[in-house]
Amino acid sequence: MKRFWLSLLLLLPLSATAAIAFEEGKSYKKLAQPQATMDKNKIEVVELFWYGCPHCHKFQPYVEKWLKTKPDNVSYIRMPAILREDWSLHARAFYTAETLGVLDRIHTPLFDAIHNDKRHLFTEGKLMDFFAEHGVNNDDFRNTFHSFAVDSKVRRARQMTRRYQTRGTPAVAINGKYVTGPGMAKGFDNMIKVIDYLVEKETQQK
Repeated sequence: MKRFWLSLLLLLPLSATAAIAFEEGKSYKKLAQPQATMDKNKIEVVELFWYGCPHCHKFQPYVEKWLKTKPDNVSYIRMPAILREDWSLHARAFYTAETLGVLDRIHTPLFDAIHNDKRHLFTEGKLMDFFAEHGVNNDDFRNTFHSFAVDSKVRRARQMTRRYQTRGTPAVAINGKYVTGPGMAKGFDNMIKVIDYLVEKETQQK
């Protein structure tokens, strides 16, 4: 009997096998209230993270590898989660880097500085020094860090953290409908597989 079921699984298409492996309520959750996405022509994948989170840091290599092979119809967005008010400092740093056009110089190095180098980058002053090390003028940092544009993005990140029902990081929201994380998916490898499964599921419904 075991051989029969194994043979049946091997004959199933990938999507059907994934449907057995990744069950709603276990490997991922479906949001009671779907959230609007930025581009209706794309499948939106949103990574929610916190720079101070060691699990988010460990997840980054998986994300970078996945980004190299992600489907063309996927729009990938990074969004700092704000589960506590003190997390808003790093959200503000992320959007400062994004607004100044230096995110590629700041994002991974900031993760590495905190978790590999054990630097305590948890104040505005320390973050300003870190940005300066990566070529950002102090005045530019300060003015952008406290700008209306960054304020607005931080408010939205706080709002979306709640709307995605985020309880921990890293978490990934797929097309405003589903959320998964390493706890639900049982590890980072499976988390990527769940993302791919849900992207395929949404693609088929377009």
